[in-house]
Amino acid sequence: MPRSDQVLYKLPRSSRKLSSTAHSISFRIYLTLNTSLEQPRYPLFEMKTILLSVLLPALASAAVTSGKFTALSFNVAGLPSLFQSNDVNGTKSENAKQLGTYFSKYGYDIINMQEDFNYHAYIYETDNHAYRTATSGGAAIGSGLNTISTHDWVDFTRVKWSRCSDASGSDCLTPKGFTFMRWNPADGVYVDFYNLHADAGTEDEDETARNSNLQQVADYIDTWSTGNAVVVMGDTNSRYTRAKDTAIRVFKSQNSLADPWVELEKDGVYPTTGADALLCDNPSSVQTCETVDKVLYRGSNVATLKAESFVYDGGKFTNTDPKYLGDILSDHNPILVNFTWSLSASLRQSQFSGGPHGTWFNDLPSIPSSLAASVITFSGAERLDAVALELKDGTSFSHGGTGGTKVSLTLDSGEYWTETKLCTGQYNSHTRNFYIKATTSTGKTLEAGTSTDSCQTFTAPDGFAVVGFMGQAEDEIDQLALVYAAY
Repeated sequence: MPRSDQVLYKLPRSSRKLSSTAHSISFRIYLTLNTSLEQPRYPLFEMKTILLSVLLPALASAAVTSGKFTALSFNVAGLPSLFQSNDVNGTKSENAKQLGTYFSKYGYDIINMQEDFNYHAYIYETDNHAYRTATSGGAAIGSGLNTISTHDWVDFTRVKWSRCSDASGSDCLTPKGFTFMRWNPADGVYVDFYNLHADAGTEDEDETARNSNLQQVADYIDTWSTGNAVVVMGDTNSRYTRAKDTAIRVFKSQNSLADPWVELEKDGVYPTTGADALLCDNPSSVQTCETVDKVLYRGSNVATLKAESFVYDGGKFTNTDPKYLGDILSDHNPILVNFTWSLSASLRQSQFSGGPHGTWFNDLPSIPSSLAASVITFSGAERLDAVALELKDGTSFSHGGTGGTKVSLTLDSGEYWTETKLCTGQYNSHTRNFYIKATTSTGKTLEAGTSTDSCQTFTAPDGFAVVGFMGQAEDEIDQLALVYAAY
């Protein structure tokens, strides 16, 4: 509490929300005043102005280096009731409205839904998440995969399975598959999220198709998520105990993904293949049983991810209609995982500039332990054609095409690339990077391409400098982010 000769001032609410990445930073300023209003020790307005002018910019620019988020995976049983009742009481439209209301109430940071087909609009009617994917259509048209979130993303993509089976049902009737996005919970923090719904059934053809589905995701991760933090969520229709469900384990062996259910509820021990199924009630009051719905994850060299808790969350999604009070709203247990993340003390990345076109590249896995850039090289003309960087140990990175005029800058000892201006524009209906300008710690600059009226400036965190790149490119640099290292 302030002393009797102090007056406590709080900033206006609009001033307390200093950064979208920091969510909100609230603080209090104590102004020491003489209790005599006639003769204040310091003029109140002058002191308040001085303090705000010093503190606000510093706090607004303070980097957020850790955080947490909640992730829910939920098969919402949205197939047309004419074809599938899902053994759920009540009308599916009203049940969907209740689900949307619950999503708003609990405010989970990211919710990945499966079977969000014909009652999608009812969920969105009562949900209030700021960011949502547009439906790909009802059953027989769309995949039923949608995401709602408290944070934005880039590079959203829908991918259809390359193989399906109707041996046990009608999996080939609708274009099931998976979605991909780079989710952006804070400045310079990205997590590649995958939402999937695999082939159902236990006939041999079903098993073959399902294993193909999961292998398709694993291979996609190797191509499009190299060097990145990853979370895979969804209805895998797989069990670790089922002998023929071999591909569910490929995420661990091929992609180094962990299962928080195994980590937190099974003491790190995966169920034995061929053992009896560990069936769950719905809703489940225990966490050690196994469902076909999964959440899998890994961190990166930039952002460490840790699963803090795992729970089958079905008890929080029950019917509120007096006729069906307490009944389930879906035939699947939703899975809730609480994650924490923290940024590396030695490696960081910038936000992305440009559009999701071209082939993914990421220098992070190849960056050596001894970090210092020696030569910066750009190529450009009407647009930005290529970027390259050579480190002092001889490691070099180059991305893009062969066009444009090449320019280079050799850095002096103790000189670092610390600021980057990138400008984008449209070419052949694609957003691309048209211009780049690098500024070093000594004020030297290097630029290439053609500037536009859509530009961003990225400044390395204090004590960090550019040592690599990530993004997408073919003949030109479609998308670009900077990799920073501490010096």
